[in-house]
This record gives sequence, structure tokens and C-alpha cells, in this order.
Amino acid sequence: MRNKFIAAGMLALATTITANSQVKFEDYFEEKTMRFDFYHAGDFDTENFYLDEIIEEPYWAGNKRYLVDDREMGNQMFRVIDKASGKVIYSRGYSTLFSEWQATPEAKIVSKAMPEGVVFPYPKNDVTIEIYSRSNSTGKFSKKFSYDIDVDSYFVRKSRPSLSTIDIHYTGNPAKRVDVVLIAEGYTEAEKDKFINACKGFVDDFFSYEPYTSNKQNFNIRAVWSPGKESGVSIPGEHIWKNTALNAHYYTFYSERYQMIEDYQSILDVAANVPYEIIYILTNSQKYGGGGIYNFYGISAADIPGAATRKTYSHEFGHLFVGLGDEYVGGAEMDGLYQPGVEPWEPNITTLVDFDKKWKDLLPADTPIPTPLNDETKDKIGVFEGGGYLAKGIFRPVDHCMMRDYAPFCPACSRAILKMVDFLSDK
Repeated sequence: MRNKFIAAGMLALATTITANSQVKFEDYFEEKTMRFDFYHAGDFDTENFYLDEIIEEPYWAGNKRYLVDDREMGNQMFRVIDKASGKVIYSRGYSTLFSEWQATPEAKIVSKAMPEGVVFPYPKNDVTIEIYSRSNSTGKFSKKFSYDIDVDSYFVRKSRPSLSTIDIHYTGNPAKRVDVVLIAEGYTEAEKDKFINACKGFVDDFFSYEPYTSNKQNFNIRAVWSPGKESGVSIPGEHIWKNTALNAHYYTFYSERYQMIEDYQSILDVAANVPYEIIYILTNSQKYGGGGIYNFYGISAADIPGAATRKTYSHEFGHLFVGLGDEYVGGAEMDGLYQPGVEPWEPNITTLVDFDKKWKDLLPADTPIPTPLNDETKDKIGVFEGGGYLAKGIFRPVDHCMMRDYAPFCPACSRAILKMVDFLSDK
């Protein structure tokens, strides 16, 4: 599968991330991180961003070649602009838990704020940061926030990492690897060995699925030990509340299995103890559940018996790492998350509005679009109706996939994963 899809992946990467949009790292950045913290607030119809603080962190793990990302992935996007020249010197797309909350029934009756932040290499000179959000009704980005940053301000707080860290799977230079940090949640001081074993299990399980197996050498995986006061995580629906480091809990948005953390800034505080690009949180729980949000964080229960843990890691990492959409029907009460007439940005689902940009090139020439599901087509790639939680109007590439029912990744998802590995590891 690696050889089949890598050429197409590299071609697509070259055509979407243009050479003339890139800048030289050494011209604009230092070898450390700037973190811009803010509060993301609003309700179903409104959205606002409020400055919290700016932090200097000691490590930068990202590749230095693709600094400007013009693929427009995610529900949010931020751009860093050099003030002297007006040139965009860094950009990334991402999604957030707040944006998911905006599509819930609760957002129609109450306003809310969640702590968030974005990270980028530390600029040498003053910059402007702009934050954009994507409209569900149009699929287009619009600017929501702008702030001028004085890089020499004495109000830029210096982060001083103090938590112990463990190299679980280290293969080389962070600038040339996908750097994953595993964070402990719901473990007490006495359970460090249990967490380390969970991290080793994550590595074994994660690399048991293609195309990750063939790309094991392109990943670094480190762990940060962040113990809490109590063992386990909160389960509000069962009136169980735990005093943990990051306050993870099930029943997010009243969905029993949706285990998440609202305070993203606390997650970033822990992650900053190592060079990282991708954050994954392992919780000390036997209750099935977790989540993954593109370029934000992923989380899973790490103590589930049997093969369920392995499959959950790969599924949630698909959301986090690549922005893959869920290909199943039902299971989410999101009002207007996907709109008829708007092409989803996720690479593995489509409304057929702009299918040419999805997996159309992977289809045999005689494939009907949409593709009827029957004995002849059920094991082939096509365009099958049902996905993104909706039975009608959304289409998926295959009948069975990791993003639908924990089958192996389909060709469309595999290609998207390979493209992201290439992008972050600067191969």
C-alpha cells in the first residue's frame, strides 16, 4: 500500500503547498516556540476570541520546510505575519472542542468560553497573528481576531518545564520526524509503571496498522509523566468525580463515550515538557471512550481489555493527525455540522460538491457516482452514501474502514495519512 499511494500523496502535496509560499526558517524564526493563549467564546450564532497570555516554550519540533500551509484544513486557521514585510511566515489549520460544542443543542440556549492556544516557532521580529473560522453554511474562512505581538515584551512568560519525560520510541531529529507526545491522565504517583506500560502498548498497537507500520521510522514518541491526586477519570453520568491533573471526563456534550478535556491550555502546559507536534492523552480507565480533534489533541482510555484499545488509538489518531471524518451514521447530535451544498474539508467524506479534490482519482474509470452498495461493490472503493453521522447526502469511500467500523484504513484514508507523514516529517 505504501508504494501505491505515496506517489499520489507527494504529487498532491506539491500542488497544494506551493514552493513560492514558503519562507526560510532561519530568516524569521528561532529554535523555540511561541504559544499564544486565548479564550474561544460564544454560542450557536456568535464567536469571539479574547487574549489570555503569550508564552515562550523551550523546544520547537516542527519541520522547517513547510511553514506556510495553504491546504485550508480544519474548522479554524491561524496565520503569523511578519510586520515589517507583511509576509505570511507561518500558518496552520486546526479544529477545536469549542467548535464542536457550537453545533450542539446546548449552544442555542447558553454562551460558553473554553481556554485554547496555538503554537508556532518563535519569531525573531514583531508579528501579527490572525485567527480565522470556517462557516458551516458556506465552508469559507473568515477572520475573527487579530493581534500585534511584541516578541521582546517582558510580558511574554517563559515556560519552565519540570515534569519527568520518557523516550518511548525515538528515531531521530525532531525536525525530520512526526513528534508525538503521550500524556498521563488519571494516574497517581504510585502508578508510573502502569503509565509507562500503557505508552509501550500504545506504540505496539499504533504501529500494528498500515500505513503506520511502514512508517515507524518517521515517528518519535515521547511521554510526559503528569500524575494526579486520584486514580481514574470522572464519569459524570455515574456521579463519579476524580481529582486528576487535566480533569478529563466522559459524557462530553452528554455523550457517554465522549471522553474529553475542556482546558486545552493545561494540556499544552504538560506537552511543552518535550518537543512535540501531536498530542495524545492516555487515561487510566477501563471504560471505552475517547476522542480526537484535528491538530488539537486525541485521548483514549488506556486500560480497556482486548483489542478495543488498539482500534480506538488508530481511529482517534485518524481524526487528530489527518482530520479524517467519521464514516458511520448516527452517534452525534450536531446541528448543521455538515451542510448540503458545502463540501466537507475532511479528506474521506464528500457531499459531491467538489469531489474532484477527494478520492475520485483512485476510482476505476467505470465506477458509478454515487456507487450502489451490493455484493459486487461492497469490497471495492467507490462513493457510498452514509457518513459524517448522516444517512443521506454524505458519501464515504468504502463499506468498511477504520473510520467506520475499525476495519483497516481504506485507500483514501491511507493516502491522506501518508501525505501528512510526508508533510510533518519533511521527507
